[in-house]
Amino acid sequence: MNKKPYLFVLVVFILMGFSTQACKFKNNFEKEIDKEKGAVKLVQEVQRGGYDVILTEDLKKWIDDGKQMLIVDTMPFESSYKKAHVPGAVQFLFPIPEMNEWDDKETNAKSIEDFMALLGSDKSKPIIIYCGFVKCTRSHNGAMWAKKLGYTNVYRYSGGIFAWKGAKYPVQSVN
Repeated sequence: MNKKPYLFVLVVFILMGFSTQACKFKNNFEKEIDKEKGAVKLVQEVQRGGYDVILTEDLKKWIDDGKQMLIVDTMPFESSYKKAHVPGAVQFLFPIPEMNEWDDKETNAKSIEDFMALLGSDKSKPIIIYCGFVKCTRSHNGAMWAKKLGYTNVYRYSGGIFAWKGAKYPVQSVN
């Protein structure tokens, strides 16, 4: 019995396995570039905004512990907040592009005074602001403006409602 054809098939399968692994590594390397860009963008926004960040599990623990805080959902009311939001969150729409100046039309005709009224008079109370997901910058705008208005304990929950749902935590909706 000639073993050469079997040896050839074995070598071909091994080479295919190595090339498949090499493609997987290449794809992982390319995905890492996107992760890096997203991470650096987030860090730059946090630095410009002067706020802190909070992880999904930490926010859940704060809620479970009954910590006194204000949670603000910056997504559109009808298409997002109404359907699902972090329990206890209130809604205040912010635009996606960075909002360096307050523009009432970008915030659905809500004024800076409306935002301050929502945040309250206690400038040291923890304020957690979120939107849909890490790349969404609505939460950056909300957190940045809270800091600009003198609130000192501001957190951006960058994972947003997608991370909350991904962790399989309960959501609230408006009927």
